[in-house]
Amino acid sequence: MLVDIDVGMILAIVASFVIGLVCIVVYNKIKPRLVSQSNDLKILIERVQYYENLLIDMKIRLDSLELVNEPEELVQAQTPRPREEKRGPDAVIEIKEEKSKVRVHNMNFGSATEYVLRLITEKPMTSRDIQVTIGRSREHTSRMMKKLFEEGLVERDMQIKPFTYKITQKGLTRLGTLKAPPMQ
Repeated sequence: MLVDIDVGMILAIVASFVIGLVCIVVYNKIKPRLVSQSNDLKILIERVQYYENLLIDMKIRLDSLELVNEPEELVQAQTPRPREEKRGPDAVIEIKEEKSKVRVHNMNFGSATEYVLRLITEKPMTSRDIQVTIGRSREHTSRMMKKLFEEGLVERDMQIKPFTYKITQKGLTRLGTLKAPPMQ
């Protein structure tokens, strides 16, 4: 049994074997470079994450330091300072004292109520006017005015917006400017 050997077939098998060997050698040469690049990339990503975490920690520390120092800054910001005005090259520099706003500090709700009632005794005021005068938040002022309205100490003029508040007889009695009406 003689087998006929085809030379073309043998050459194809040998060529594919050689090509396979060349591919394996090239792959083994390139593989360390690919692995090192991916390792380098992993290292770089880890470094970036580490520095990002450091920045976040430093920002938190800075914010906490600013919060600690904030009350001192607020006290300094509320202190009125003299203002200089320049009117021309030959003009005398004038220093004007800025007027500080009248503000009722640390008042409990009762004294704030009496203060507001005294304010609107002089003239009707809007909620915004009252808020600016007493130096409280808009929400606080609104709640207080609603309570005074419900108690009948003030009345709202709802014809115009913003509403204006004026004191009632009951409010004047509470302040003591009018004597209470005689009981029957």
